[in-house]
Amino acid sequence: MRSTTPASAPKHRPSQQRRDRIRRGWLAVAVAARGAAGVATAAQLSDGTAATSAPGYRQEDLHRDASALGALGITGVQARVTTAHGRDLVATAGVAVAGTNRSVPRDGYFRMASTGKALMATVILQLVDEGRLSLGDTVDRWLPGAVDGNGNDGRGITVRQLLQNTSGLHDDLPGFDTAQEYYQHRYDSYTPEQIVARAMKHRPDFQPGTDWNYSNTGYVVLGMIVDKATGRRWQEEVERRILKPLGMNHTYLPGTASTLRGPHADGYQVFPSGERTDVTEQIVPDLGGYVSTTADVNRFFQGLLSGRLLSGARMAEMKDTVPVASRFEAFWPGGRYGLGLVKRPLTCGGSYWSHEGGEAGYITLNGATDDGGRTVTVSMSTSFNAPEESIRQQKASSDLVDHALCDTSSNRPGN
Repeated sequence: MRSTTPASAPKHRPSQQRRDRIRRGWLAVAVAARGAAGVATAAQLSDGTAATSAPGYRQEDLHRDASALGALGITGVQARVTTAHGRDLVATAGVAVAGTNRSVPRDGYFRMASTGKALMATVILQLVDEGRLSLGDTVDRWLPGAVDGNGNDGRGITVRQLLQNTSGLHDDLPGFDTAQEYYQHRYDSYTPEQIVARAMKHRPDFQPGTDWNYSNTGYVVLGMIVDKATGRRWQEEVERRILKPLGMNHTYLPGTASTLRGPHADGYQVFPSGERTDVTEQIVPDLGGYVSTTADVNRFFQGLLSGRLLSGARMAEMKDTVPVASRFEAFWPGGRYGLGLVKRPLTCGGSYWSHEGGEAGYITLNGATDDGGRTVTVSMSTSFNAPEESIRQQKASSDLVDHALCDTSSNRPGN
């Protein structure tokens, strides 16, 4: 992500409440009419055959969990459960376009948003495996003077701290909080350097390594470090190191294109006024702008956690976690953050790994067992501004992930 290839986003300062949410997401974005949600529901195996009656988490359970999300007023839902052996379970709920009866595509594209941070972290750790950089390297080792001013000091921030969100770098991402701002700024673009410069106008949230706070700016800096360490754009490194080896043929960066490839469900945001707006068309900063499918996201987590991308030593470092800030507990109860991975507890015991993402109009939750043998991704084409609605959405989608990974029916006692 060099200055000649702008990262993109609307040009105004968002509210503190919004900056505290994940990416621009859980940024509370849109909802289609509750009457439209749930109009069309579907539950099929990946080859189109009817639901089975196999024990454990079944097709009808996935359908029920997806429909529960639609009942919250989420316009469109698509969910996929993948195992190492056997066919995928796939379910959809709601509609692709508000006010119509168009079904949500079972293999539809969506903006994966901050799930892209797990891709960036994987590239960084591969470079560590190759001896091309170190987790203890400072920002100034690679980008002298890029992080400086107002108490910010790149000499005291390490690559590990950037990855783990313990750098203290403040977020001041551009964004929009009203429909009017969306229409005015949806095609604006920024370079990585400009995004970092916005953060430098603020004092650090805390001294490096002393606390935790979600920092999109930190991952922008990581992309700049990959550029310097490899001599290639970080996007090229993601492509050749992850997407191609894993066969993630439906994951791509739109660049300056403001629309998604088809098929896709349109994305909606409900602003504080309660106004629902179709926000599908916009230009998104590169790392947050990746477009993917449920099958590709599952393929990534399966490949990563099964050991196809990193050495055992690097994988152990990726899974070395710290507690998230208390205000994130509402979204990630018991959550801990590693190096681009989130660890969350399972109700059946143990834990799972994930990195959800939220972008205007699209919210994605995902999860994988420790060995990647079972993965699940749910994409929702609505997000809410109201915190209580966002938390309900988070709870219901987290329940879907938990049920699928615990391999338990969603209507059994205790679930």
